[in-house]
Amino acid sequence: MRLRCAVLDDYQDAAATAADWSPVQDRVEVVSFAEHFATEDALAAALAPFDIAVTLRERVPFPASLLDRLPQLKLLIASGMRNSVIDHAAAERNGVTVCGTQSTSTPPAELTWALLLGLARGIVTENNVLRAGGPWQSTVGTDLNGRRLGLLGLGRIGSQVARVGLAFGMEVTAWSPHLTQERADEVGVQLSPSKEELLSTSDFVSLHLVLGERTRGLLGAAELALLKPTAYLVNTSRDALVDQQALLAALYEGRIAGAAVDVFDTEPLPADHPMRTAPRLLATPHLGYVSQSNYRTYYAQAVENITAYLAGTPLRRLG
Repeated sequence: MRLRCAVLDDYQDAAATAADWSPVQDRVEVVSFAEHFATEDALAAALAPFDIAVTLRERVPFPASLLDRLPQLKLLIASGMRNSVIDHAAAERNGVTVCGTQSTSTPPAELTWALLLGLARGIVTENNVLRAGGPWQSTVGTDLNGRRLGLLGLGRIGSQVARVGLAFGMEVTAWSPHLTQERADEVGVQLSPSKEELLSTSDFVSLHLVLGERTRGLLGAAELALLKPTAYLVNTSRDALVDQQALLAALYEGRIAGAAVDVFDTEPLPADHPMRTAPRLLATPHLGYVSQSNYRTYYAQAVENITAYLAGTPLRRLG
């Protein structure tokens, strides 16, 4: 009897074409789910007959309460080599092997610039007006050259964003709880003395931090109030870094020029979520890691992980 493998949240039905599943097709039946299971009950019911599950990034939490309900599940594969929404202790207790895959940080860095440029030059607004037959030129773009880009985080993604900013002729400054002068010098940017100084002096602020206890709610109402009224905020990292209600208030009240976000407190975003209709907001449906190269890596290495697990030699174990 073949094992059964569930590929979760395969929104674009990409799993089948992004990788060659033939190495395991004689031993494993692969079933993709394009729809997101909104509740734990629905997910538990769907996964009950599966031995293997493949999940993308942190789209689907696997807490102990879910893992305890999946006695047939033996292998869980997550894209990336870090996943904060899987209870690794519960997985081990339930005999579930958890493996990851490699990924590249280039796609989210590129998306950051797509959003930042979209804000600065009013791309969506101008496109919509043009297609609707409206007036020719309805906005005046914001220059990047000579402006200050403030980065909260200067890791793999933040450093790539920084180098592009420098290429545009921007003044780039960075801050994070553990950022050193040596690291700032290595990337070629200024080290901001404080988060507050970075926020109050930057024309564009972009977040590139790992979510943790020290960074959760990093930007609340008080921090957002430090931004210039002409400043733009970009978040392609984690929604919980920014107080969503405070951001919505700043946008509705026009206290900042605009924001671009790729991450949300609930995903997929409900139809009535205020982020869908907020003014001065450019939003994308968590596309940061959604690229051809990443998908090829994710799913090809998922196949490798399944093959290795069946051989009794699991690869890229997480936990």
